[in-house]
Amino acid sequence: MNGVLIIDKPAGLTSHDVVNRARRILGERSIGHLGTLDPMATGVLPLVTGSLTRLAQFYTKSEKIYEGTIRFGFATDTYDAEGEPTSLVQQVSLRAEEVEAVAARFRGIIEQTPPPFSAKKIKGVPAYKLARQQKEVVLNPVQVEIKEFEILAVEADRVHFRARVASGTYMRAVAHEMGRELACGAHLQSLRRTSVAEFNLEDAHTLEQLSEAARAILPGRDTNRKGDTGANRTGDKDASPEEDDCLSPGGTSENSPPVPLAGRRESDEQRPGGTPETLEAFFIHPRKLLPQLPSVTADEPTAARIRSGRTVNLPDLSRARQVKVFGGQRELIAIATRVAGTLFHAKLVLATQPAGNLAKQK
Repeated sequence: MNGVLIIDKPAGLTSHDVVNRARRILGERSIGHLGTLDPMATGVLPLVTGSLTRLAQFYTKSEKIYEGTIRFGFATDTYDAEGEPTSLVQQVSLRAEEVEAVAARFRGIIEQTPPPFSAKKIKGVPAYKLARQQKEVVLNPVQVEIKEFEILAVEADRVHFRARVASGTYMRAVAHEMGRELACGAHLQSLRRTSVAEFNLEDAHTLEQLSEAARAILPGRDTNRKGDTGANRTGDKDASPEEDDCLSPGGTSENSPPVPLAGRRESDEQRPGGTPETLEAFFIHPRKLLPQLPSVTADEPTAARIRSGRTVNLPDLSRARQVKVFGGQRELIAIATRVAGTLFHAKLVLATQPAGNLAKQK
């Protein structure tokens, strides 16, 4: 099962909880995610499955868009609503002009100190593990970029915002620093990720929708086992993928068979609730992945050369640095890099055999 699936992560689950649930639902061991969200945060969580877990390397610098709420009046040790207060509660009456003036200081390329409860490592140990043990956490400022920071509404003690940021930016740290600037303390009350790279909420499905589809396709599958309630906080809701184990392939093996992405019903009965015959509709069409790279559909001889790691001639793509190579409309065979002129070599082979041959082996 090779694909990219976008989950609308609910509050209360860690990103790894979502990965584990998807493994059980799909019966697929090799699943990872492309950027952590903390239990409190919700929204776009891209999952990569099967051989497409290898695409994670192309998403380590992905731009992200968030919407959220900052509450002013007191700070917390985690810089969000799940932490313990570190200052006395103050009565606050915010004015839009002062909030906007402070927000302007956080736009562009800035120096930001990561939160103590974060995945940043200190001598190989994640900072949040030290923070949990109440040990001193000293993190150096890093350069991040906040491309857009729009104040949507200002209430008495709350600010609603939308931010478009480069990878590695902590909105919790922005909330904390804004509270410090206004001398009243602040923390991130809520956070919803609406976009990661080319993926957005319109592409997303809930775990419940995925589970329902899997049950309809393979009746009797247990897709709702308990045990992953998101109890372990990592403190890295908007951590850089380089700092967190963003790709989590593998894991414990599953006893249940995989759910096919293609196939027909065994009978003509209608499935409940209009559930699709296959799970293909839940996955991003491969042609939409990595839109910055041009696509080429290879004939059988060219596809065979690509699969075997040999150089191929792609005369129509002489100006491209990298290309996506497809066998047919949906099978992403490889990411190929131009080596000279119109000659390309597969940097990443994603399918070593034609899909038909793989199906015959199963």
